[in-house]
Amino acid sequence: MELPVASDSVALAAYRPRVALSVGNGKATPGGFNESGYYQSYDDGSSVASQGSDVLTGYETLDSPPHYDFYANTEVWGRRRRFRPSLYQLYANPEDDSKPPMYGETTGEQMEGGGSSEEDEDELKEPPPEPPRFGWVQGVMIRCMLNIWGVILYLRLPWITAQAGIGLTWVIILLSSLITGITGMSASAIATNGKVKGGGTYFLISRSLGPELGGSIGLIFAFANAVAVAMHTVGFAETVTVLMRENGAVMVDSTNDIRIIGVITVTCLLGISMAGMAWESKAQILFFLVIMVSFASYIVGTILPASPQKQAKGFFSYKADIFAANFVPNWRGTEGSFFGMFSIFFPSATGILAGANISGDLKNPTVAIPRGTLMAIFWTTFSYLIITATIGSCVVRDASGMLNDTLSPSSSSEDCVGLTCQYGWDFSECIKNSTCTYGISNYYQSMSMVSAFAPLITAGIFGATLSSALACLVSAPKVFQCLCKDKLYPLIGFFGKGYGKNDEPLRGYLLTYIIAACFILIAELNTIAPIISNFFLASYSLINFSCFHASITNSPGWRPSFRFYNKWLSLLGAVCCAVIMFLLNWWAALIAFGIVIFLLGYSLYKKPAVNWGSSMQAGSYNIALNQCVGLNHVEDHVKNYRPQCLVLTGPPSSRPALVDLVNCFTKSLSLMMCGNVVTADSSTAVLEKASSDRHISWLNQRKVKSFYRGVVAPELRSGVNMLLQGAGLGRIKPNVLLTGFKKDWRSDTPQAVHNYIGILHDAFDLQYGVCVLRMREGLDVSHPSQSYVNPGFDGGQESIDTISAPSCIQAKTTASLSIDPEPQPSTVFQKKQGKKTIDIYWLSDDGGLTLLLPYLLTRRKRWARCKVRVFVGGEADKKEEQKEEVLALIKKFRLGFHEVEVLPDIYQKPQPGNVHQFENMVSRFRLDTNAKQDSESVPPRQQEEPGMITDQDLERNKTKSLRQIRLNEVLQDYSREAALIVVTMPVGRRGVCPSTLFLAWLDILSRDLRPPVLLVRGNQENVLTFYCQ
Repeated sequence: MELPVASDSVALAAYRPRVALSVGNGKATPGGFNESGYYQSYDDGSSVASQGSDVLTGYETLDSPPHYDFYANTEVWGRRRRFRPSLYQLYANPEDDSKPPMYGETTGEQMEGGGSSEEDEDELKEPPPEPPRFGWVQGVMIRCMLNIWGVILYLRLPWITAQAGIGLTWVIILLSSLITGITGMSASAIATNGKVKGGGTYFLISRSLGPELGGSIGLIFAFANAVAVAMHTVGFAETVTVLMRENGAVMVDSTNDIRIIGVITVTCLLGISMAGMAWESKAQILFFLVIMVSFASYIVGTILPASPQKQAKGFFSYKADIFAANFVPNWRGTEGSFFGMFSIFFPSATGILAGANISGDLKNPTVAIPRGTLMAIFWTTFSYLIITATIGSCVVRDASGMLNDTLSPSSSSEDCVGLTCQYGWDFSECIKNSTCTYGISNYYQSMSMVSAFAPLITAGIFGATLSSALACLVSAPKVFQCLCKDKLYPLIGFFGKGYGKNDEPLRGYLLTYIIAACFILIAELNTIAPIISNFFLASYSLINFSCFHASITNSPGWRPSFRFYNKWLSLLGAVCCAVIMFLLNWWAALIAFGIVIFLLGYSLYKKPAVNWGSSMQAGSYNIALNQCVGLNHVEDHVKNYRPQCLVLTGPPSSRPALVDLVNCFTKSLSLMMCGNVVTADSSTAVLEKASSDRHISWLNQRKVKSFYRGVVAPELRSGVNMLLQGAGLGRIKPNVLLTGFKKDWRSDTPQAVHNYIGILHDAFDLQYGVCVLRMREGLDVSHPSQSYVNPGFDGGQESIDTISAPSCIQAKTTASLSIDPEPQPSTVFQKKQGKKTIDIYWLSDDGGLTLLLPYLLTRRKRWARCKVRVFVGGEADKKEEQKEEVLALIKKFRLGFHEVEVLPDIYQKPQPGNVHQFENMVSRFRLDTNAKQDSESVPPRQQEEPGMITDQDLERNKTKSLRQIRLNEVLQDYSREAALIVVTMPVGRRGVCPSTLFLAWLDILSRDLRPPVLLVRGNQENVLTFYCQ
């Protein structure tokens, strides 16, 4: 439930009509039309008469002006949600009794109707209590500043200034802030491109780049935050242990003291976190105030006159000479280099995502995240620059800390070394021997020494470490909870459960506590620390890449309200973050990339069933579109020929064998498109049935890489013609038509037979190759209750002419809920074929398609062990010579077929019993010539019923008929145990061979065979070549 927000409402009161007529009595109803009944489902059968505003158009209409409810996915508390009228409601006949489909998130109460608005208002209960939400200052800016400030600010920044000098330290700070600033702008652009929910960094990356990269980075980012809790807590515990040791207080030893203090501290932080975001936010404000006080104490200390004790430690207040000396670098030690100092400082610039990580607890994340993050980067950068300049202007690099090292009047100033000589101090001995213990090059606590009150700096260190630990302790469960709810990885859903009004992930808090406690017990994080920094940098890199990728794909959905970003700057930020990962620690960067790639591979393998409209989807579309257009500039070549198949399956689930066979030689190779023709009058229900997504779901569930295309046509042949001419895109279009054999042709009408054969002729006209599959058990496995079956593809009694629209049309969403998953029956083409044979009867040269399809089958594991036998016709006296010729030709094609059999007996006469059987088969379709001669005024029956056979037709095609009968006998003799029989399909000449006679040839050729029979006829163009160009 969503509470009303002022910015979400759309002021459209001016568009509402002042007076609206009631549909029932035609009288004016005061107060305008009834909003609560405006978008009902009309279950009472009333007409969809004009109930909307007529101000915009000047006439009564159901059209409504724009409204927030039409685009929102949640309801606003306190009023009934409005729904946009469907297209059906706008164009349907008002007198039609059929109900319009329901759209939107319609609840049960809304479907009942009949209640008045006054009753609805009485039934409204008190709104639920609003959980605490934070603005951009408290929720983002302060949180980010606390997470950015850390121990390095107090203990390492003065030392970095001494090494690199003020000038290069500023370069390091500005370069780090430039990278984090670019990342902040990228995150701001992503956060303002739609409504942001909980999940922070993971939510931003996953909804932009998709679940694969988003899930992997979300998991390691949550883990890195959990370990970062231990890091910051150990930093706090080490400081406390040092203070205890200085005062002579030791519990066990230094290591165990860190463990004890660390576990106690993280337990207290856990209590603050589980108490709720309100308490956690108050604790963060307290830490922020402590740090501000410590800064004030430091700034005041730089202004105060330096005491002799501080001068002995190198502090002389603001001096131009000290500033000039400290402005240039003075590298020392193994880490004394620019990139060495940069690698030490850069982690102190991270933490910019602390506010985004609690995006679900912000009042308005799209405003708070950009404003708070960028302001935090600005103020922390400013504080780093100020501290660098002030510490470098007040403190020298080397000092002994001894009050006796003053420059006496009797000593010679020529022997004095260092800048402090002119201020009356001689640190020459410790400078020459490199034994100085003070100065910003040697003393990490220089800020405490400069400060007006040193304990305040210690309190600032406590505040910085504890605030960072607390921020990470809150961020990790929030990010992990969102990841768990998305169910991208197994075994983690248990931790996604939320509790209370703010949906607190208490289980996630406990898991983070356990992880942090384990690393605290190690008490040595020098090895894991670089990996954590690299995990954060990997997140920054992906955020920048997300912004770049979303911009470069030019998706219409990429419309961020934050305009101050640049896609090329985002790409630069992504590259810089990746480079810095290797500069910090190359092996830790490799580990981070390895984990990301492993999790990415898992997500790609599992393919999570989520759809967030990511930029990867938009990028895939752009690539596919550009590649398709690019193919138009390349001419087809026979070497690149691929059988791109249009498969007339009807609903794919009704003919799984046909789907599986074609998938065997097109999977990961070429195009497969399942076509479905619904023969009915066009209506909403029929169109929905033809284009239903359940067909695609069935194919995906079966792991068949195929497209689906459904059309509605008055009859089958015209619908198939639509598919033949309109299927495909550019050069990615079908060139082979596959269909099932019409086994019920003898009981069907001559017109139906003529239409079936006409489909094959239409395919030939369009230069398609044609394949017809026949199986002894048939192809259609659909139930009789399924009425949407194409009658011409396969046999059975499922003949349909038209399908009337049902009286009630349900919504797509409603219908999808009531449909059970389609069954997945197994077929022979899904099984391993073993050492059977694939028999090819290459009786006529069709361009090579008859050979190519079996070759593609043998490339699949389940067909790989099958032996391919090629049978050709020939003469008995030239049998060996013809065999060698065919073998040589096949060898040039490099198909790997080594067994060729010449069949001279295919030209023999068939057995009389089989001839008699064929005559009985066509007897029903023979034309009675005696009846034609009785009356010349009666039009010939052949004109009335196309496909009828005359005696002249039988005599003219007698030789071909006997050949098909004889060929069936040969198939029975040679291929009874084959796994698949592939036969060159005969062609019946149009106008010479009637449709029924042609179909009788196909029937007698393939009848009574146990193996599946595939009749193949190419388009007489070469699909095989033995040339290399």
